[in-house]
Amino acid sequence: MELAALASAAIPDLSPTGVVGSPDDPRDFSAAVVLDRQGNRWRVRSPRHEEAAMRLETELQVLSGFTPAVRAALPFRAPSVAGAVRLDGLRTFVYHDMPGRELELEELTGLGARGIDDIGRVIAAVHALPAEVVENADLPVYTADQFRQRRLNELDQAATTGRIPALLLRRWENALEEMELWDFTPVVAHGDLHEDNLLVDRGRVVGVTGWTDLHIGDPADDFSWLASSGDQEFTDAVVKAYWQHRAGGTVADEHLMRRAALAAEFALAQWLVRGVANDDEDMAAEAEAMLLELRDDVEDHGGQPISLAPSGPRPVATPAVPGASRSHAAGPTAEQADEPGRDDEPGRDDEPGRDDADDDDEHVDADDDAVITDHDTEDAADHDTEVETEPGDEAPPASGSHLAGEQPTSTLDLDEVRQLRIDRGDRDTDSPA
Repeated sequence: MELAALASAAIPDLSPTGVVGSPDDPRDFSAAVVLDRQGNRWRVRSPRHEEAAMRLETELQVLSGFTPAVRAALPFRAPSVAGAVRLDGLRTFVYHDMPGRELELEELTGLGARGIDDIGRVIAAVHALPAEVVENADLPVYTADQFRQRRLNELDQAATTGRIPALLLRRWENALEEMELWDFTPVVAHGDLHEDNLLVDRGRVVGVTGWTDLHIGDPADDFSWLASSGDQEFTDAVVKAYWQHRAGGTVADEHLMRRAALAAEFALAQWLVRGVANDDEDMAAEAEAMLLELRDDVEDHGGQPISLAPSGPRPVATPAVPGASRSHAAGPTAEQADEPGRDDEPGRDDEPGRDDADDDDEHVDADDDAVITDHDTEDAADHDTEVETEPGDEAPPASGSHLAGEQPTSTLDLDEVRQLRIDRGDRDTDSPA
């Protein structure tokens, strides 16, 4: 009942009558849905550590930029913050609960044509959000080449663990060095899109949650969960629906899913890096085991095509990264770590998530000003300053490759990586534009 008590402290006159569980990332958050005497439902999220608290503060910044006009243009509902309260220096947030529930990926793939079209339309709508939503929240903005360079820097960091299979390091670096692959137009990207952040009601996708990793960058990031689903027919159908809603059916980025598959695979390396950085050997060992599984699949079957070189005989599913937050597996980006804080339109009844009950909350979204209760008497506006192919089928690695002159092994010599960082001195350009 601790979360119910926090909800009461954050929302004046809230009288809890019950608490039910709410799916979330248990490593990062305590979460529940609190019921009150008026029949209202409130979702409570309490961070377990400072990094998780920073993500919630970031989400507050993002959602405050969802003006009534922005919300009205979305074909889904986004969360709205009702209040917050501070506990042990970290703020717990209370949200208006939204209709719908999370589905397992297997359930999601069974929604049929309408559900598939909803997912494509949702991703297209996110990518069409105005850039000001990201810029006003002081979140990362990347050009295409900055994004690629950032991935290369992350690859260097992952290689220093000595626990990434050599085949995967070579595979990823080859894809990152193919300039044609990275000729994309940056868009507003959700950054943590997957089945756990989609709310489904009566077979329709009606809401999107998890807005902690919003940025301007590669649209392929929001398809990585589809690339790792293992259901190619479902993935192809969603991508087709996306292009229909985004560009009238014209495919404007033919390499989108190659980069998405790369992102799905690389998330395992990010998960390993996070485990090592946090001295969590269980997490690191889990990631390493999945990386070895991926290596074996690539060796046996060729893996999913991620580069423009000829691929193997068939794609294989990438093991899902543990935890709800895929893209955040490596913790905050370097840019975010340096930062101090890191529904519907009338007349659209035929779209998912639209019902008369939603009108009751219109006044809440209209002014979009959260009621912040800070029991440490600190102003909520100051929170930003308070929250701290198999080897024989590939060309030899180019000079400077992670594997130049290396025998096949999953351990990388650290001196070689240090020299690589020197050779790549001009690559350190991944600061936001």
